[in-house]
Amino acid sequence: MNVLFIEDDRMNRRVVKDMLDVAGVTMVEAESAERGLEILDEEDFVMVLVDLRMPGMDGITAIEHIRARPDAKAKVPIIVVTADIAPDLRERCMVAGADDVIFKPVAMDALFDAMGTILARAAAGDGMID
Repeated sequence: MNVLFIEDDRMNRRVVKDMLDVAGVTMVEAESAERGLEILDEEDFVMVLVDLRMPGMDGITAIEHIRARPDAKAKVPIIVVTADIAPDLRERCMVAGADDVIFKPVAMDALFDAMGTILARAAAGDGMID
């Protein structure tokens, strides 16, 4: 399984990579939303994890760009990984096209629960994965 993580903080990328390594999941890192969109053009992913607050393009805008794609990659499941605790955060993320939101510091069980739920919905035909 190949996952893209768009996150500007190197340490946060490392922590999530270590968690995914335990499950045998391959993680490709993008240090900015712009770079993440370029990588998505080049490779296929089962899922995208994206931070919200990054220099340059933010995570909400990146999600909107992904959802606006003219190809099947527009349907890739997206999980927001954020430290933001604004009251309307989940709603803003879902309106932009995110499938779920988890919070930093990332707990392994929260990450795998979110990923598993999305993949199970997809397998049942209720998710965004074709």
